[in-house]
Amino acid sequence: MPTKWTTRLRRSAVKNIQFENLLPDERPVFVASWLYAVTVLTVASLILVLGSGGILAFKGASWYHSSEVGHFVNSLHFWSTEFFFLFLIVHLWGNFWRAAWRGRRFATWVTGSVAFFISIITAFTGYLVQTNFDSQWIASQSKDAINSVGIGSFLNTLNTGQMLLLHVSLLPVVIIAVVVWHVILVQQHGFVPPIDAKEIDGDVK
Repeated sequence: MPTKWTTRLRRSAVKNIQFENLLPDERPVFVASWLYAVTVLTVASLILVLGSGGILAFKGASWYHSSEVGHFVNSLHFWSTEFFFLFLIVHLWGNFWRAAWRGRRFATWVTGSVAFFISIITAFTGYLVQTNFDSQWIASQSKDAINSVGIGSFLNTLNTGQMLLLHVSLLPVVIIAVVVWHVILVQQHGFVPPIDAKEIDGDVK
């Protein structure tokens, strides 16, 4: 009798994920660096983006265009997105120059890169659903570019409903899933040590 996929998933999780490391109280000394602090700020910004975006989606465009509180939440969503990309780019380049794929961490690097590219697409769809002149201009200009690569038949930037569905429902779920996967891989393989670090008795010095 074939093994159920849920059983295989559970066994794989138990085998590969060290649950005692999910909420650790000790970290290597090299983690005390501004680069790792940027990582925390990236996740915090993402949480703020998702929270403020959820409020905007629930209240609707008429609310955040006409209400003072709506203006504030809309600005909060915009600036948290700006800071998210700032911290994310610093995190990405910092890990690139540290060769963060070392030590069987290639999958960790790939998931982080995928999260970055999906975030760009999500931000693009966000500009398209502002329901103002800027969004109309961006949609009309990008429509020609998308048509030129042959995908305009099923991706219509002038269709606000389609872009709103992608921005609010599909893409955030994908980002959350990839980020969670990325964090699990980090916990599984540990933080990448500095390139010039030496191991003494199994510990990075």
